[in-house]
Amino acid sequence: MVNSKKKYLQRAILVIAILIGVNILAMYVHTRWDLTAEKRFTLTPSTRQLLKGLDSTVTIEVFLKGDYPASFRQLAQSTQELLEEFREAGGNRVQFSFQNPGQGLNDSDRLAFQQSLAEQGIMPFNMQVQEDANQGYSEKLIFPGALVHYGSKTLGINLLKNQGGQDPMQTMNNSEALLEFQFANAIYQLKQNHLPLVGYMLGHHELLGAEVLDALTSMQSSYLLDTITLQYVSHIPQDFAAIVFAKPLDRFSDEDKLKIDQYVMNGGKVLWFVDELNVGMDSLQKHDTYVAMDRDLNLEDILFRYGVRINQDLIQDLQCDRLPQVVGHVGDKPQFDLLPFPYFPLLSPSGAHPIVKNMDLVLSHFASSIDTVKGGEVTKTVLLSSSANSKLERAPVQLSWNDLRVKPNPRQFQKHNLPVAVLLEGQFTSLFRNRLSAGEQQLIAQVTRKPFKDQSDFNKMIVVSDGDLITNAISQKNGPMQMGVNLFDPSMVYANKEFLLNSLGYLTNNAGIMEARNKELTLRLLDAEKIKQNKSVWQAICVIFPVLLILLFRVIFQFIRQRKFER
Repeated sequence: MVNSKKKYLQRAILVIAILIGVNILAMYVHTRWDLTAEKRFTLTPSTRQLLKGLDSTVTIEVFLKGDYPASFRQLAQSTQELLEEFREAGGNRVQFSFQNPGQGLNDSDRLAFQQSLAEQGIMPFNMQVQEDANQGYSEKLIFPGALVHYGSKTLGINLLKNQGGQDPMQTMNNSEALLEFQFANAIYQLKQNHLPLVGYMLGHHELLGAEVLDALTSMQSSYLLDTITLQYVSHIPQDFAAIVFAKPLDRFSDEDKLKIDQYVMNGGKVLWFVDELNVGMDSLQKHDTYVAMDRDLNLEDILFRYGVRINQDLIQDLQCDRLPQVVGHVGDKPQFDLLPFPYFPLLSPSGAHPIVKNMDLVLSHFASSIDTVKGGEVTKTVLLSSSANSKLERAPVQLSWNDLRVKPNPRQFQKHNLPVAVLLEGQFTSLFRNRLSAGEQQLIAQVTRKPFKDQSDFNKMIVVSDGDLITNAISQKNGPMQMGVNLFDPSMVYANKEFLLNSLGYLTNNAGIMEARNKELTLRLLDAEKIKQNKSVWQAICVIFPVLLILLFRVIFQFIRQRKFER
C-alpha cells in the first residue's frame, strides 16, 4: 500500500515537473501552425522583414473598443490577432492598445478629439444602433481606424474599406484581408529616413492650386515632392523615382517628348493623368451647351509606342456620381435634388493586382476609354474600368445640363468594363528609335551624361485617361475637400487618394509591402436556402441529439459498472 502511494506521488511530481518545464520552454520558444487554406494568420515575408528591422518602438492605437455591432467586434478581433502576430515578429518594439475614442471626455473635448482623428484621415462611420428592445434606433459614430506612432511621426489609417454596392459581410471580409497591408504600409512610410523623390511636372498648364491641394499634401506626406518645368530643363534627372503629369492642357513638342522618352528609357517611372478632350466642370458651368473636342496634346505617338491609346471619346455609365438639379418650385423657391450624371462614372477596380485589390470605387469626371496595343514586350494590366452598363460618345461630344433631366435608357448602355487606368510593365521601345542622327545622339549624351537609349530595361508606368481623378472639390465654407468627395454629397468618400498613393508606391519600388494586398480571406457562409428548407430538421437535431448522447453515455457507463461489480 505504501509503495502504491509512493508510486502515485512520484508520477504526480513528474507530471507537475513536465508541465512547469513546458511552460518555461514556452516563454522562450514560440511555434505556431497556420492550418487555414489561405494562410490567414501568416505574415508575408516582406512584412516580417520590416518588423524585424525596426530600430525604434512602434505604438499603435486602435479605436475599436466599445459596445459595437458584431461585425465591428469581429474586425476588432481580427485586428488584435494581426497585431499579436506583429508583436511576435517585432518583439517589444511593437506595442498596441485598443481605445474608445473620446471616452471619459466632455462634449467639447470629445468633438475636438474626433476632429483631430478626421484630420489624420480616420473618417467616422455613422451607424444606427438600437439601444433597447423597447426603444427606437439612435445614431452612433464609430471610428474604425488606428493611429500608428513611430518616433516623432504619426500616421492615421482607416480599417474599414466601405466598397459601394457590395454586401456588408463581404466588405468587412475585404477589410480584414487588407489589415496587414494597412499596418505594414503605415510602418514602412514612417520608417523611411530617405523618402523617394517625386517630380510634379509643369510647363503645359498642369493642375497646380487649391483643386489639387489634397493630392499634393498626400504625396508630400509619403514622398519628397518637387516641381519640374519641362521646358526649363535640358533633361529629367534620374534622381526622381517617378514623375506625375496632372491634366496637361497644352501641346507637347517633340523636344518635350524626347526628354520624357529618355527618362523612361533610363528607368524613370511615369504616372499619367491625361484628358484627351477639352472638357471640365468649369466649361459646362459657363455654357448651357458645350462641345467637347480633341485637346491636341500630341501625346498619341509616345503613348502608343509604350503600349496604349487614349481614345477621343467620353464614357457614360449607369454607375455614376450625382449632381444637383432643379426638379421643381415651391412658391418662388427652386427645389433641388441630386440626379445621376452618367459622365461622372464610378470606376471599379479590375482584377486582383495589388494596386487595386479590395479597393473601393474611384470617382472620375469625363473619363475616356483606353485601348491597349497588342504585341511588344510590355504587359498591360487594366487597373480601373467602367461598370458593365456603359456607353461611349465619340468626339465631338455635345454636353448640356439638360442631360441631367433625362432619365438614361439602360438599353443604350451595352458596353462592358471599359479601361480607364492601365499599368504598363516591361521593356519600352523609344519613340525616337531610328529617328535621330549620330550627332543628335551624341548631343543628348553630352547633356544627360548618359548615352542615348532606344530600349529600356524592365520598367513600368501607369496611364489614366482622366485628369480630374486626382482633383478635389472646393467648398465655399470649408475650402478644399478630400479627393474623391462629391461637394454636394460629402457622406461618401471614394478611393481616389488610395489609388494615387498605391500607384506611386508600386512605381517607386514599394512592391514588397504591396504584396500584402494580395492576401485574400475566403468568406465561408452557410447556404441560406438549405438552412431555410431544413430548418426544422436541424432544430430537432440540435435539441434531441444532445439528449440522446447523454442517455447513451449513461447506458454505457451503467453497463461497465455492472460488469465490474459482477466480477
